[in-house]
Amino acid sequence: MINWPTNLVKDIAKQRAVVFLGSGISRNSISADGTKRPPTWEEFLRVAMNQVSGDRSNIEVLLGEKDYLTACEIIVDRLGEEEFNNIAVECFQRPGFESHEIHEAIFKLDSRIVATPNVDKIYDTYANQRSRGTVTIKHHYDEDLANKIRSEDKIIIKVHGTIDKPRDMIFTRSQYSRARYNHAAFYQILSALAITHTFIFLGCGLSDPDIKLILESYAFTFPNCRPHYFVTSNDNVNTDLSRTIKRNYNLEVIPYSPNSNHKELCLSLQNLALHVEAERDNAILSY
Repeated sequence: MINWPTNLVKDIAKQRAVVFLGSGISRNSISADGTKRPPTWEEFLRVAMNQVSGDRSNIEVLLGEKDYLTACEIIVDRLGEEEFNNIAVECFQRPGFESHEIHEAIFKLDSRIVATPNVDKIYDTYANQRSRGTVTIKHHYDEDLANKIRSEDKIIIKVHGTIDKPRDMIFTRSQYSRARYNHAAFYQILSALAITHTFIFLGCGLSDPDIKLILESYAFTFPNCRPHYFVTSNDNVNTDLSRTIKRNYNLEVIPYSPNSNHKELCLSLQNLALHVEAERDNAILSY
């Protein structure tokens, strides 16, 4: 079981945290017919690559090197944007993925701001059902995002867009570049949140270039600030890598055992929700 840092518990309790949900969280879900799970980014790109005609060896090399942005760029060029978007809808929307108990555990943290690079709608749908439609879904291209962040409303920020609008999703290198230029204010908002809030990354990797850029800037501009937190299975990190992540991104790695389909993470998040609730109760009593 994860021993959660006291500062993290307090920040979540005081609504001073942003919970980041990666594809590892969606991976717990299963389709309505029980046959499919949402793909990871690499798995999705391999599905799309298999639809590319002709030689695919250069794409295979890029995937092996985990250069997903360039691999995706080539796939889209070869398939065409419409066909690529159809594959994305087939992978992330049509299976009708159902929520998992880990989504309930995350929802019970009662974080006012949840952010996710996932284009699927699994957590979005669950949160809106549980909140009776009071959670607002915002996107990187929404002009009123700053206003929503300053409001009291609970929001889910879709960092890379949503499968509902595949043409506005961010997958390729050029799409990343256009987004940083066309929606520069959005990245300013993320940078501001990195200073004022504590980020906790769940089911995420460190391959997202925008997130890496924001964290690197935070780590080197404010070297003495408190860390953000990166929760990952212990087979993904070692002592040397953890030190490097802390030095370059000011991320404190929180490892857990991936055994039994990452059951420890779900149980630990349920436990975290109890700690957060107790911290809020104590604050009320103290007041």
